[in-house]
Amino acid sequence: MPTVVPITSARGRVSSGRRRKPAVPAGIPLGDLIASWELALRSANRSQNTITMYLRVARRFVAYLTKHNEPADAECVGRDQVRAFLVHEQNRAGVPTALAAHSYLGVFFSWLIEEKERTTVSPVLAKDRPHMVRKVREYVSLEQFGALLEVCRGGDFASRRDAAIVRVLFDNGMRVSGLTGLRLYDVDLPGRRLRITLKGGNEHWAPIGDKTAQAIDRYLRVRSRHPAASLEWLWLAVKHRQRLGVSGVQRMLKARGEASGVADLFPHRFRGSSAHELLAAGASPDDVKRILGWKSDAMLRQYTEALGDERARAAHARYSPSDRV
Repeated sequence: MPTVVPITSARGRVSSGRRRKPAVPAGIPLGDLIASWELALRSANRSQNTITMYLRVARRFVAYLTKHNEPADAECVGRDQVRAFLVHEQNRAGVPTALAAHSYLGVFFSWLIEEKERTTVSPVLAKDRPHMVRKVREYVSLEQFGALLEVCRGGDFASRRDAAIVRVLFDNGMRVSGLTGLRLYDVDLPGRRLRITLKGGNEHWAPIGDKTAQAIDRYLRVRSRHPAASLEWLWLAVKHRQRLGVSGVQRMLKARGEASGVADLFPHRFRGSSAHELLAAGASPDDVKRILGWKSDAMLRQYTEALGDERARAAHARYSPSDRV
């Protein structure tokens, strides 16, 4: 039999013959790769808002790693560092923020792997996704919508503008980014539609009803006398020669909500309200998806599931088996 010769180290100690697992070589610092990731996101035609959120989380992650003397390069960051950061984000700002961080970091590390900047698997694991307790969404009811229109009643610029905005939001659940991005040439009143840009950059014709079209027409007539009427943007500020932006819409809705008794009113509350009212009135799920610009059934369920029982009870009142006998 051949003789097994023990391996002796440089210091004379006998080795077992087992090889140590090679250390993972340090990669490029994550902070140095964020600018390249931004270029990739822009090349993929991601919206500016999405890019801003992605980059904010990536920079916050790098800052966290640096502050806690953790590895901060593309190769050496592990699942423990990601888990610790998610716990930190949850303690700092709550579960929704940690949930978003998990999603955005997952996209970041997938890009690093695709670009061959990381040779091992992603440290962002599906099982580490923070658990979100689903709460009942706040919706705008028909009664609340009527109260909002009442406080917007009037012939002055602000009243006509705000009434038109409230009707658009309730009519088709438009995102506030799409609303504030409307230009004059995006308005097709004869066709009862508004052209908006969706999150992914696709254009979408959002339908409007007769009363919404009338409200926009009334606003356009008073808008023509505004000092900033030459601007291409549809919605203008009341006291300034500039467009009405996202924060302006948010402040307006908050003030109109308080005046009408609708607490904590913000643009996104109208999104689920519109979808619910369309379904309750008999629109098909596919119609609702197309109206709101959604591609998946998951989005429809996310925004309308909470009021599904209400629609079911209304359907039962119409089709009660017992009432038919």
